[in-house]
Amino acid sequence: MMNHLMSKVSRRALTSVGAVYCNGSYSFMLTKHCFSTISAVQRKFENTQKIVVPSNVLKWGLLGFCRTMSFASGFTPLRQKPLESIMDVERAKTKSPEELADIWDDYHLGRGHIGVSMKTKLFHLLEQRAADCHYFVIPLWKGSGYTTMFLQVQMPYMLFTGLEDYKARGTQAAPYFTASYYKEFADTKDIVLIRGDVVFTSKLSDEEAKWLLETAQSFYLNDVRYKLVERFNKETREFEFRDVLQALEMPIL
Repeated sequence: MMNHLMSKVSRRALTSVGAVYCNGSYSFMLTKHCFSTISAVQRKFENTQKIVVPSNVLKWGLLGFCRTMSFASGFTPLRQKPLESIMDVERAKTKSPEELADIWDDYHLGRGHIGVSMKTKLFHLLEQRAADCHYFVIPLWKGSGYTTMFLQVQMPYMLFTGLEDYKARGTQAAPYFTASYYKEFADTKDIVLIRGDVVFTSKLSDEEAKWLLETAQSFYLNDVRYKLVERFNKETREFEFRDVLQALEMPIL
């Protein structure tokens, strides 16, 4: 079930990936250029606008799936590095969208980060839906079972934290993995660059983090899957985790 890092050739061959999402193609490109490596202990968090977890989502933790659940009442996203500190923005303006995506992709390979890109139209849909539904849960397959990740979305950020850590630490639970969206080329090149940072490499591999990002986006961009996200946020008592497992073709344990 785990998606592995792909070469440029194999990524470009995946034209069918767009079918998973709603109108448009999605580019999964793990890319390169001038990011500075940041260790987990060096990552700085800052307070931004907080999202208060709705009471109905809090109640979901009491409906049998995780009876001792304690969700965070907000989160503090990773400080986003300015794009100009990552790459030569002026030089990037002279590149085509394909070249820019490749530059972004090639830089990240093997550096402990994840670099992907998406079309502006898809980003706007993601942004719109995330503003309405901030939370979701995603099972991550590990060995002979899965661990459940809790997703919090406040664009331009996505944060993923283990559900078990919320039980133990509540609002003090730190993200395992964060994703930041860069919109600087959204209008001029029809591309949004995405950087993922694995905060705890002991808990997530790069491949697992990439799969989580792709899967989270698929639940927000695919009309059928998004109904599960809406149900989780708005009709929590009707939410069934088994529906998520079935959508991902995972066994119900």
